[in-house]
Amino acid sequence: LEPALGPRGHLKTSRKGVGEAEIMVRGRAAHAGLAPQNGINAAHELARQITRLEGWNDRRRGVTVNVGIIEGGTRVNVIPERARGVVDLRASTLRDMRRIEQRLRALRPILPGARLEVHGGFSRAPLERQMSEALYVRARSLAAKLGFALGESSAGGGSDGNFTAALGIPTLDGLGAVGDGAHSPGEYILIHRMPERAALLALLLACS
Repeated sequence: LEPALGPRGHLKTSRKGVGEAEIMVRGRAAHAGLAPQNGINAAHELARQITRLEGWNDRRRGVTVNVGIIEGGTRVNVIPERARGVVDLRASTLRDMRRIEQRLRALRPILPGARLEVHGGFSRAPLERQMSEALYVRARSLAAKLGFALGESSAGGGSDGNFTAALGIPTLDGLGAVGDGAHSPGEYILIHRMPERAALLALLLACS
């Protein structure tokens, strides 16, 4: 069971789609001092592509594009022949996910003579709220009968719930433990909240 979102114990009624892409650039090596004009700088090409990708971010729509790994070059006095960037992709809607993937496939080199390859893409489609809404309304009603309020929120990360939602299966995420600090040294759960979560899950299963 995925944990709840934050110490308030919210269910995750939507999740972003998540993916990873690799941008491979090939230029031409040359001596940086003797004949720089003979080279095609793969690092410069990658830098221009990163600037282009940065323009795709739209926080209002829930679209984030982050180049988290950059590699390239062999020696400081050599025009780099190769460069590589690895990109984290996230989108809140299927429409935006498809739009980002189309733009990735349409990337073309900017520097004359540079070559560009793009691999990868989204591996999880978004879990959109309409796939969770009916189950959430039921869970909220059951929680009220148990004596506690049950909120909802959207999560920026993916889970197995993305896969089931993509198959058209109603999906409710975040029914697990209440806590905070995921993936950090200070990650914790609130033990006193465990009985109510277990009771809610049991009622949901019994009323299915």
